[in-house]
Amino acid sequence: MIKNIINFLKSLFFIEILKGLRITGKKIYKKPITIQYPDEKTPLSTRFRGLHALRKYPNGEERCIGCKLCEAVCPALAITIETEERESDKTRRTTKYDIDLFKCIYCGFCEEACPVDAIVETSIFEYHFENRQDSVMSKIDLLKIGDLYEKEELKDRSVNKL
Repeated sequence: MIKNIINFLKSLFFIEILKGLRITGKKIYKKPITIQYPDEKTPLSTRFRGLHALRKYPNGEERCIGCKLCEAVCPALAITIETEERESDKTRRTTKYDIDLFKCIYCGFCEEACPVDAIVETSIFEYHFENRQDSVMSKIDLLKIGDLYEKEELKDRSVNKL
């Protein structure tokens, strides 16, 4: 019975609305913390995992040896690899390396499993696609991103003197 009376008085005097207005009143004269996104960027964590990239050796040869460990360890089954043996030096290389970005959960397991550090997750988070078919990144696309990644890594190393 007393709870009903208290609830009636709260609804009569709009207690919840007054509490909300009190919070609004406290915040209204403080400096806003809004980031103007395209012009200003928030700092990324060093552990951030973004868009994938396939790396190459300095001589231009791709690093991926087609061991399929990244495909096996992927919990979302987002990676598809096909390999064949080269006739020139009898080494195994990939003919198809696809990553479905709709399936990928950006866990980083593929990066950790790779014995030759061929697949990496970059800090690129500003990407989009307009068609559903574009969500599958092919080997060619991943190698292009890898070239950009290598340039950024060299720039970061020169700045940080590593």
